[in-house]
Amino acid sequence: MAFRLQARPGFRDRSIQGLAHRGGRDPQELEALFGRVLSYIHHALPTPPVSVDGDLCILFDADGGGVDRLSRLPDKLLCDIVSRLPIKEAARTAVLSRRWSPIWRAAPLVLVDTHLLPAGDDEIPIDLDHAHSDAVAAAVSRILVAHPGPFRCVRITCCYMEEDRARVERWLKLLASKGVQELFLINRPFPLTIDKHLPATFFSMTTLTRLYLGFWRFPDTTTLPRSAAFPCLRELGLCGTVMDSHDMDFVLARSPVLEILNIEGHLLPPLRLRIISRSLRCVQINGSRVDSITVVDAQRLERILLGYGRNEDSCFKIKITHAPALRMFGKIELAKDELQVGNTIIKAGTMVNPSVMLSAVTILDLHVRFGVRNDSKMLPTILRCFPNIETLHIHSKKTTESTGRLSNKFWKESGAIKCVMSSINMLQVHDFRGERSELAFLKFFIESAQMLNVLVVVYANGFFSSRGEANSKVKALFAGRKATQSCKVVVCESRFSEGGSRWDFEQGSDFSFDDPFGIIGCSSFGVSQWFV
Repeated sequence: MAFRLQARPGFRDRSIQGLAHRGGRDPQELEALFGRVLSYIHHALPTPPVSVDGDLCILFDADGGGVDRLSRLPDKLLCDIVSRLPIKEAARTAVLSRRWSPIWRAAPLVLVDTHLLPAGDDEIPIDLDHAHSDAVAAAVSRILVAHPGPFRCVRITCCYMEEDRARVERWLKLLASKGVQELFLINRPFPLTIDKHLPATFFSMTTLTRLYLGFWRFPDTTTLPRSAAFPCLRELGLCGTVMDSHDMDFVLARSPVLEILNIEGHLLPPLRLRIISRSLRCVQINGSRVDSITVVDAQRLERILLGYGRNEDSCFKIKITHAPALRMFGKIELAKDELQVGNTIIKAGTMVNPSVMLSAVTILDLHVRFGVRNDSKMLPTILRCFPNIETLHIHSKKTTESTGRLSNKFWKESGAIKCVMSSINMLQVHDFRGERSELAFLKFFIESAQMLNVLVVVYANGFFSSRGEANSKVKALFAGRKATQSCKVVVCESRFSEGGSRWDFEQGSDFSFDDPFGIIGCSSFGVSQWFV
């Protein structure tokens, strides 16, 4: 169970009141909003490398001699064991015996500050009073001073760090000198009003392989020397970070082995992301204000994954110039996103030739309002740009802007679509409501898709009165299917209300996981399947 304090968070007494007064908003509403933002940021963070939920025990001789065989292991192996323990348990090993006394100081340590709270939980609390925050910060300072390093992972999420910037700067200097490998520095509360940049000490952390920053203003890169770089950084996460586009350019240019870039909750200023990288393999952006993404030259880029809650005020522009390895692309919203391939902006009816095709993409995720004619007219054109899709995800978006119900005739007159006819073997439809416009598209798709092996239909939680109702709408689509190959059909109810799922950065950047757009949000209860 997550640790929750009775006292309300520090937002109200130190930040929210002033922000609410200046903006003419209700402090409680603003506090609830910031609480949701914190929750999304915390959800986006990768899980800690150690957990308090593990079972700890010492194995003795089964013959009854009570011999401690664990202590007979080599120092290197014991250090590895200690480095996998929560910080309190790791420190306590030093008092086991004279044999164990030096092990803790020699072990590459993992420091997760939620383990220092009274409840010692893995989960980051949303509500946290200043007394507990100050106690955690003091404990972090003592540990960073006492342990000689290296630090395998330091994860600080429970401190109001903006209130003592000098202490944060001391932490960063200690971590730089003691070879930190992974660093998570997530501030609280939501510091939109901060004017000072975070110290640029990160750029002296030559051992850093993973960095996550939350609720900070990124260091001013214009003041950094030319030698500043992240020579070993492979994963960068920016969460609620105030950052200019030229700072992002600087980071990408000076991170020669960076493979994963995650951006969550970017608000100010709207980001114009230009990707020039020989190492980058995955870009994930969620809940952020991003005006444009331009992939100038990214030879190894495999995944562009765009989550929910992006800039609602303007068109989201995506330009692909050179990304020959791009295999996974989405979520593209046909209502507002603009896709440009090379020098061609893709519009409804654009003549698609090989120069505007992204032939390496095999997994595509699209958001479509089937009741809006412009979206439906764009869909065939977009699909023609991806001739080799094997898995297609369609999110059927609800809208009040209906411009007429499109029949099966509309889709037949749109002409042949190569990927539908010859390469798509799995179609997953999310937020299915059984509306006539949805059914017309699905009917066309099922009759045209010669390679379709699996159809997954996920309907929003509670939308249909029964599983049977959803089943009957889907099953009727297969009457008169021309394709001879059998197709497995799965109909299931989502765990979430319509559009209510959260994006998982850890899953999206796991290259061993083939399809992060898949049916992870599907409830196992009420699943039905059959072959046709």
